[in-house]
Amino acid sequence: MTIRDILVHIDTAVGCEARLNAAIAMAVTHDAHLVGLYVMPDIRLPAYSEVDIPADILQAQEERQAETAAESGVSFDAATSAAAVSAEWRCVTGDPATTLAIHARYMDLVVVSQHAVDGQLGAVISEIPDHIVLTAGRPVLVIPDHFTGGAIGKRVMIGWDAGQMATRALHDALPILQKAEQVSVMVVNPKKGRIGHNDLPGADVAHHLARHGVVAEADHITAADMGVGDQLLARSADMRADLVVTGAYGHARWKELILGGVTRQLLETMPVPVLMSH
Repeated sequence: MTIRDILVHIDTAVGCEARLNAAIAMAVTHDAHLVGLYVMPDIRLPAYSEVDIPADILQAQEERQAETAAESGVSFDAATSAAAVSAEWRCVTGDPATTLAIHARYMDLVVVSQHAVDGQLGAVISEIPDHIVLTAGRPVLVIPDHFTGGAIGKRVMIGWDAGQMATRALHDALPILQKAEQVSVMVVNPKKGRIGHNDLPGADVAHHLARHGVVAEADHITAADMGVGDQLLARSADMRADLVVTGAYGHARWKELILGGVTRQLLETMPVPVLMSH
């Protein structure tokens, strides 16, 4: 697999510039076509609504949305032209999370922010990362809110539990891993046995990666007094990772929302970009 097209979510949030810069950097590294998608939410009220808003007010709102989208398009074109990246601008109307997921299905990678913010309403659209990861069927690169730029994919830590989601994420990330300078396969609290890990946790997947030209170090940690998410975050800091690769929602999403889980913890507290697959 190679990364040939990348979708990046564009909006008016403060973090959009960092998100776009990260997407441009990935497009340059992988010689990929970059698509910027701006989704204008439909402001028309349903027919059963008791609120009667005059048509001229709705029209004025739509015109302001269109102007804002056009300004974002100009900024996108300027940034991609300066980087000499093959790029395409799309502006559509619809539900942001659902529309992003649909467009993402025709891409090799989609780039979103840790928290999406409606620039006009100032509201956090927190379901966007979750919704894209769970419904797009594509790898999702989530950029932290505080991301200030820099390399992505030079020093990579893989969160490995030998599960289906981790396997999907590992193979989705192969084009990135093949260009990395350092790759660590991290197994937290490994369990040995027929459906667990071998004597050296992570060794099997490290051998598999080697056949794809990826030199990976197998590593593991056992600490009953720390959660898996905490251990992954600590280890990623120790190796100064600039990317974490992990499967998303190995357990039911509702259970993680109520009881907590690794996916939720990473999405809430990620120190570096995270590539997730489901």
